[in-house]
This record gives sequence, C-alpha cells and structure tokens, in this order.
Amino acid sequence: MKASNPLWKERLASQVPEHLAVEIDTFETEIELRSQDKIDEKVFAETRLRRGVYGQRYDNGQRSDGNESKTLAFADKVTKGPHTFWDAPGMQRIKIPFGGLNPEQLEVLADLAEEYSDGIAHVTTRQDIQLHFIHIEDTPALMRRLAAVNITTREACGNSVRNVTGCPYMGVCQDEAFDATPYARALTAFLLGHPDAQNFGRKFKPSFSGCSQHACGLAQMHDLGLTAVIREVDGVEQRGFKVVVGGGLGAVPRQAKVLDEFMAPEEMLPTAQAIARLFGRHGEKKIRSRARLKFLIEKWGMDKFKEEVLAERAKLPEDPRWTDLIADIEADEEQPRNPPGEMPQLNGNVQMNHWIRTNLRDQRQDGYVTATIALPLGDLTPNQLRSVADIAREFTNGTVRATVEQNLVLRWISKSDVPAVFQALDAAGLGEPGACSVSDIVACPGTDTCKLGISSSRGLAAELRNRLAIKGVQLDQAIQDLHIKISGCFNSCGQHHVADIGFYGVSRTMQGYKVPHFQVVLGGQWEENAGSYGLPVVAIPSKRVPEALDRITDFYLRSRESNERFPKFIKRIGKVRVRELLDDLTKDAPEHDADPTFYADWADPRQYSIGDIGKGECAGEVVTQYEFEMTAAERLVFEAQVQLDEDDAAAAGQTGYKAMIKAAKALVLIQYDDVTEDDPDEVVEEFKERYYDTEYFFDPFAGAKFADYLFAAHESPNDASTPDSARTRIEEAQLFIEAVHTCYNKIRTVGLKLNV
Repeated sequence: MKASNPLWKERLASQVPEHLAVEIDTFETEIELRSQDKIDEKVFAETRLRRGVYGQRYDNGQRSDGNESKTLAFADKVTKGPHTFWDAPGMQRIKIPFGGLNPEQLEVLADLAEEYSDGIAHVTTRQDIQLHFIHIEDTPALMRRLAAVNITTREACGNSVRNVTGCPYMGVCQDEAFDATPYARALTAFLLGHPDAQNFGRKFKPSFSGCSQHACGLAQMHDLGLTAVIREVDGVEQRGFKVVVGGGLGAVPRQAKVLDEFMAPEEMLPTAQAIARLFGRHGEKKIRSRARLKFLIEKWGMDKFKEEVLAERAKLPEDPRWTDLIADIEADEEQPRNPPGEMPQLNGNVQMNHWIRTNLRDQRQDGYVTATIALPLGDLTPNQLRSVADIAREFTNGTVRATVEQNLVLRWISKSDVPAVFQALDAAGLGEPGACSVSDIVACPGTDTCKLGISSSRGLAAELRNRLAIKGVQLDQAIQDLHIKISGCFNSCGQHHVADIGFYGVSRTMQGYKVPHFQVVLGGQWEENAGSYGLPVVAIPSKRVPEALDRITDFYLRSRESNERFPKFIKRIGKVRVRELLDDLTKDAPEHDADPTFYADWADPRQYSIGDIGKGECAGEVVTQYEFEMTAAERLVFEAQVQLDEDDAAAAGQTGYKAMIKAAKALVLIQYDDVTEDDPDEVVEEFKERYYDTEYFFDPFAGAKFADYLFAAHESPNDASTPDSARTRIEEAQLFIEAVHTCYNKIRTVGLKLNV
C-alpha cells in the first residue's frame, strides 16, 4: 500500500469547509479500517463509490490517444488477476455541477492530474472530470485539495443523486427563457447529502435546460429534467419549469414523461424531495436492472406517480431552504471582464477562420460570444488546464463550463478579443476547429479503463475523428452537422442512443476468432433535448466501421430531399435499405494469418481474442446450427424494428419476443437437439435449466439481467403492444441476443463442460 501524504490535511485545515472536512476524515478512517479487513468489502464499495472512487480495468495497458508511457508505468505495477484498490489504482470522478469551473479550480485539477493520475483529466458526458490511475490512499488528500476550491466528490457515483447537469449556455443563450444556472446550483446544494436521498436502489440523474429546442441539457433522458419556461398571467411574466421524470439511457432507454407543464420555482425543491422519498421507499432494491426511477413509473403508471408525488409533497414539513436557496436569484448573474466589442477584420489565417465559424456562438448579450474548446476524446493535459485558466482570467471573469459533448466553453468573450483568444488556445494545442460537428465525436472510456467495455470506443472515435478531420471543410455542411457518439458496450455512457449515427461495442466470432464489432444505431435525435432514441440496425466488425460510416453518409448525400435532416431521412427511407447497404461488411472475414489486424481492436495491436474451435464432436454441425438460429434471431429483431417504424407496435412486440425465443433455442440446441420454438414453454424451461440455473449465462457484470428479459417477455408475451413497450421489448431482445453471443463465445473459448 502506497504511503499517504498527511500534510494536506494540515495545510488546508482553514480552507476546507467544516462539513466536508468531517466527511473526508471519516472516509480516511474507513480506508484504514478496510485495509485492516475491519469493514466488509461490499459495504466499503458503496462507501467509496459515493465519494466518486471507482475501479478500472487493466487488461489493455494502452491509451487510445497514444499517451501510453505513464499509463504503462502504472499498469506495470498492477498485480495480475482480480484487482482490489490495494494492489491497483482506480478512477476518481469529480462532480462539477452544471459544468461550472473557475481558474482556481482548473489549476487544482491540473495539479491533481499531474501528481496523482496519468497526466490526463477527462471530461465526461455528464460534465464531470475523471482522473484515472488514482491510488485509494491518495484520495483523502486529493479530496481536501478539491474541497479547498469548493469542489466535492461526494455522490459522484453510487446509489445517489449524481451530478446535476445543465446546458453550458444557460445565461447567455439567445433562445433561453431565462438563466437556469442559479436553480441548478440550488438543486445541487439541496440534494447533496440530503437524508431523503440516501436510500436509492440505483442512481438518480437531474438536468436543467434553458430552452426546449436545443440538446444542451438533454432533459428527456434524465430521471428529473427541468426546462425553463415563461408564461404570462394578467400581463405579468412568470418564471417556471416544465418538469419531466423517468428518462434514462442505459441498456434499455426510456423517454421522460411530463410531470408538470409549469412548475413554479418555489415548488422545485420540495417536489424533488418528494420524488426522492418515493424513489427511496418504493424503487426496486433487489434487481438492479429494474432499480431506476423509470421502472417505478412504468410499474405505477404516470397518473398514479403524479398522485403519489403530490401526496408526498403535501406531507413534507416546511423547509426554509426551499426558498432560501433561490432567494435573490436574479442578482446571481455573471458579469464580463472586458467591455463588449466588434469582430475585427480577420487575416488569411485559414485555421482561425474555420475555428470562428465552428467554435464561436453569439451570446444574447450584444458584443459577446462563447468559444467552445474542442477536446479530442474529452482529454486535457495539466498544462492545457493551466492555459485555459490563464485565458479565462485574462479575457473573462473566470466563466468556464464543461459540456455533455466532452468539451469546454469559455463564456463572455468580447468579440474584439476573439483573435487573441484563438492564438492563446492554439498555442496550448487547443485551437482545433469543428466543435460540435461530425468530427467532434463523443466516446466513453470503453476498453481503455472501463470494466464493462467490450470494444474500443475511444480507439474507434480517434480513428474516425482523424479521418473526418482530414476531409475538414471539404465535407458537405449536411455531413458536418451530424452527431456521432460511441459507447464501448450497450450501457450508452457515450449516449449512442441520441446520436444521428451511434455505435456500441459488441463481440462476434468469425473464422473461429473473436472479433470486436460495433452495432450501428440509427434513428436518434440530438436536438429537442434528446427528442428520440435510435435502435441498433446491424453489427459491423470494428475495422470496417469507417467504411460503414462512409457508405451511410454518402447514401445520405445522394438520397436526401432538400434540406432534409438525418433523423427524418432515416425515418423516410427506412432501416431496411440501410441494412442492405451495409450487409456485405458483416461477412467474409479475411483469413487470420493474411490479415491479423482485422482481429485486433483499434489502438491495440494485440489480438482481440482467440476462439478455440477444436476438432471434437461439437465443432462441425452444432456450430452451423447455432449460427443459423442466431442469424434468424437477429433477422427477427430487425423485422420488429421495421414493424415499429410502420406503426404496428403489437406485431413489433410479438416479433421481438420471437427473436428472444429463437436465440434461447440456439443455445439450448448445443446441448439438446429435440426442441423447437413452436413450444416456447419448452425452450424457456430448457434454457433456464441448462444456462440460467447453472449460471453459465450470467454476465460477469450484468448478472442475470439479460435472462430476466426473456423470462419477463415469456410470462407476458402480448403486453408489448404500445410504441413505448414495443420499443422496450426490441431493446431487450437485442441485448438478450448479445448475451447469447457472449455465452456462446465463453462456451467455446473457456471450454465449459456442458451436460450434453
């Protein structure tokens, strides 16, 4: 165990707020007790998660951005086998409410990344900052240094209220109803550590938006989404919020539902408290896959949920903080450092001109703009963080925001300062144009550090970004306006469901070898606060994804109607045509020895995995039969999508169920060849006995969740008859199919002894 540094406790004693100092002292004691085996690991896991301390994986030993030297130095020290925090460093997540940062905070983050991490600070899709390769005994000192600049890691992870996200343009957006920033700050302060928000079965994610038409706050995909609105009563304008609840991405996404079209600001905090109490009391606790708020709302129905919220609200004892935290809210307004200006005459600097076109946005305040700092893969070095701090001090009053697209935004830049700001950013390696365009790809950590990663999302993102950047301004504007988002697995941490073109990592077997693949997800909508979710169309080998993207974008340019946006284009032409366009990319893998790179992931020269075909009795006919059945299962789940697109929800739900039965049958046939989907009861019974009861099917991280999807659908095969329920059935069928593939690969590569 690495020696901790106790000096920070003494040095910062007068700067750390008392309540945070007590919490950090407590955590330090808990670390010591856990090291002595005096606290159960399960209990300690939730303790550290609630303070933002995660585990991470080490089977890669490489970074997709090529910054490998320090990462490898950490990885060399890792004990092989199952890791704990005592023999391997982990990840520290740092909450940044609504992404708001000032220069002093940026400088502390720079120091921490340099001293404790691998020299990289990572901006997440929830506006947090993550530091990787952190030793747990260093976390108390790290937390004290953050607390001294008013940053806490409390409830950054775990079964808690996560970071309150918000549109980075709140307060300066031309289209907003009003500045929702102070309300986001109030909700953060109110819910942090609140006793009514400590008994959840899973996480709870809030978000604020200043308007409904843009995507910056993504209200529709949150447990609690608040969008600023104004109404007029007797000639007087009143502020309020449209409140939606029960949204979420994850494996099976849900669109949030309207709780209140107009909620007065003074009701915001007590209503959030009432929802937290209901979620803590009635939310699922045992089955984690059903433990989000969206499932409680689904179980009760929206009408009952509203009734329960109102009843709970009425029972709450009066809390002065409901109004104190939003008192004098209009006085809480950012101010510029420099006076407004006019854009000066620009020289022939092609890069700066491109950057001005793509990275600047006019504020609603005349003479000012915001500048987005595009961060490849969401990463900054310590020196870049310090440069941003210097630039923010010189040109603004320290007004910086992280974004859900893994960038930073400088606010209140006088137009006359734009050339100087660009030059300063460019000197720091932060002058890349194309912010929020097709090349500004969002990606989760994937196989670099995440234990759940299946395929290298960061590696693929880097490859696509490089290829798109080469094309640059030559790209048609319709293509430049697209959003691409990549997740390393089905969990949508990269938000692939709400991209124009999304990808998430899966695995397939080709030529007897495991091959990294990505599901292509189409039909999502980024605008209107994540207005709709996409569905997977087809799985493509990872090394062929760039070709798939080229085909999709070329087809869009050739076939779109005048000014037709991509989501409408996909809806009009249908997913069948897109699947036909990509179908050949799924077939005919090269011989391994002829092209071993095909069998490796992006940014990782090692072979992804070797499937042990073997020469025994199970190597011939059974493999062919399994593949035949799984091809049919994937065809069925795709047919269900088409039926849903054609507004036949009942048929789509039934077909999704049939796809699950077909996939379950594929596994059963490996052991027992006298089964048919004409008797679904027998298929499910045999699957349960041979794969569920034996736990062969259990995913190492998801457990029995995917099998539960099958059992629930089989119990009520006709229930998925509405568009929402049919979409859920299709998502669950797709995930069940992926789990079947994983189980099959495990059988063949690990060599499980099955009861044939």
